[in-house]
Amino acid sequence: MGELLFTHVGLSGPLVLKASSIINFEDIAKLDAYIDLKPGLTVDALDRRVLKDFNRNSNKLLKNSLDALLPKKLIPYFITRSEIEPEKPVNQLTKEERARLVSLLKHLDFKLISLEEIDKAIITSGGVDVKNIDSRTMESKIIPDLFFAGEMIDVDAYTGGYNMQIAMSTGFLAGTSAKNKN
Repeated sequence: MGELLFTHVGLSGPLVLKASSIINFEDIAKLDAYIDLKPGLTVDALDRRVLKDFNRNSNKLLKNSLDALLPKKLIPYFITRSEIEPEKPVNQLTKEERARLVSLLKHLDFKLISLEEIDKAIITSGGVDVKNIDSRTMESKIIPDLFFAGEMIDVDAYTGGYNMQIAMSTGFLAGTSAKNKN
């Protein structure tokens, strides 16, 4: 669960940042993303909602009738995925076509291609193994007088400020420890 952004290059937002931490070590080519665009509605409730919207706008074309359900920029893509003629009046949609729209709203799938390159990363994973760091001082257990903080350490967390907290807390501890040691 979380916020999702559709960008000109793909999917982004807090939800994607969380997922990227998990899928970073997976074979992306074998993964798909499934999005429920209407998580607050059951399939039946969503079907009733779509039918109500279509009845209210019965003479509108499909391409002009989805703005109450979807962001305007997502509508052309969504119609393409539905394989329904965009110029078709909604009062001529079959029950099967409406079911296909509802199914897409509840289960829009995307083939994952890649994660962004490291130069666009907001957070990273990897770094010095925590087993090699004294957690009381952030000093290396291997090389004396070498201290680590933030993303130099192999720790990462979900979004919501946790990575910033790790960076600030370990940075403060490493700096204080290095000052006190000298």
